[in-house]
Amino acid sequence: METTAAREARGAEAPRLPAPPPSPAEPPAASPTPAAPRARPRLVFRTQLAHGSPTGKIEGFTNVRELYAKIAEAFGIAPTEILFCTLNSHKVDMQKLLGGQIGLEDFIFAHVRGETKEVEVTKTEDALGLTITDNGAGYAFIKRIKEGSIINRIEAVCVGDSIEAINDHSIVGCRHYEVAKMLRELPKLQPFTLRLVQPKRAFDRIGQRSRSSKCPMEAKVSSGRETLRLRSGGAATVEEVPSEFEEEASRRVDDLLESYMGIRDPELASTMVETSKKTVSVQEFARHLDSVLGEFAFPDEFVVEVWAAIGEAREACG
Repeated sequence: METTAAREARGAEAPRLPAPPPSPAEPPAASPTPAAPRARPRLVFRTQLAHGSPTGKIEGFTNVRELYAKIAEAFGIAPTEILFCTLNSHKVDMQKLLGGQIGLEDFIFAHVRGETKEVEVTKTEDALGLTITDNGAGYAFIKRIKEGSIINRIEAVCVGDSIEAINDHSIVGCRHYEVAKMLRELPKLQPFTLRLVQPKRAFDRIGQRSRSSKCPMEAKVSSGRETLRLRSGGAATVEEVPSEFEEEASRRVDDLLESYMGIRDPELASTMVETSKKTVSVQEFARHLDSVLGEFAFPDEFVVEVWAAIGEAREACG
């Protein structure tokens, strides 16, 4: 039997209450808010169609294709209408050709498709006398014609003409080095046809085969100390203007590209100079070129010439 003391002890127990619901889980400690990325500068460039137009403004592009798309949007044309662009001059001046860099104060002139023409050429010599470049967006065009060459004797072919087809084989979308290789490999003494597209010009500028005298319409704009560097892969970056050494070395490498491959490409030359800065020997330089520019398949003797030219430029610039 339960004793009186036991009953008194049991009666003194606190009443049993239902267990309280579990408290909600504590929210995890908030991680520190990452610092907002530094806002990119708002870069606005002025532009016109080279044959005449109102001035437009463009911004927000990171490569050449996007640049052409922005210009086309500004003037209500298709991007494929644009053959190439020049900086600070409306003329077909290959010294002012837009490459991989645009000065922050540069004025962009877009040269659009004009008339199409076909010429027949007979390759009586190994070299035609053409230097080819491209616009980075699918069009290869003539940057230079060598005096006394086969092409120089054909009056219809001009600097600035885009090469649209070789023997009815479209080369739109090919890089300049691919087009130069096709032309080099054409058999001698066998006629072939070039389909060319010339840049559209205003009536008062037609018929200029070489560089002309200064025109009052030429934009008087000087490049700023910084440039917008356009890259084939990745975002554009604002950089300081190239150093004296970089400019001299790039010029020498561009000359070698023309001699060996029949192309001129300041952006490619600049890339090769940049690659050389990361190497200490011609063998290491050759390996780096293969890793970043393997599609060009540069011959060994050319790589040695480039390495020597960059070294000479470094010595010349102190």
